[in-house]
Amino acid sequence: MRIHTRVLAGVLLVCALGGWTAPAAASAASAAVAHPFGPPSTARIGADGSRVTISWFAAEDDWVALGQSIGAFEDPASGAVSTELTGEQKLERSPALRTYLLDRVTVAQDGRRCESRLEELRELVTDGARFVFDCQSPVTRLDVTVAALTDLNKAYRTMLVAETPATPGRTLLTEAESTRRLTFSGTGGGGLPPGTTSVVVWAAVLLAGAGVSAALWRRRGTGGRP
Repeated sequence: MRIHTRVLAGVLLVCALGGWTAPAAASAASAAVAHPFGPPSTARIGADGSRVTISWFAAEDDWVALGQSIGAFEDPASGAVSTELTGEQKLERSPALRTYLLDRVTVAQDGRRCESRLEELRELVTDGARFVFDCQSPVTRLDVTVAALTDLNKAYRTMLVAETPATPGRTLLTEAESTRRLTFSGTGGGGLPPGTTSVVVWAAVLLAGAGVSAALWRRRGTGGRP
């Protein structure tokens, strides 16, 4: 990105987060602020039993572009602009943003969407948006879709990273391929990892044997008296 483009993006970012948008071209500001050719957004996914979580992180200027595209910020050309909240706070309180994110970040199990909810949005720039999905059964295979921002520009991408062991562990989602199937392992939700059952059984046998030996030793030391 050239220097003058970085400056423009920075100015627009400050304006938007401060609750102000350029009156001359509010509709074009999203395209000017966004940087679809920069680093991709990141979605971190984890699974535990039948529950799946996704944390989606985007760059500051992309949050601004998204907020402007869904009307989360006031347009000075059409009325007064509130300065009681920052642009980030306005975005976090926007019902339109919640609807947008829940529509574009989804998880499906066996062709059926898992029930989803979006946790309270706070510190979007640093903490991102956190989704929780409740599926019908313990997770093994999932179809994960992340299509946020690609409606603003088809060049946007998202790096999907599995925090629970999965195949693939990392994959790039694009406008053309916004859904990817992940196969998980070790998501039993509190159960023992595969292969540990026999170890636990043998440990129990050894401990029981040690207890019997100790009892016999004590009885011998007392002449067999209880």
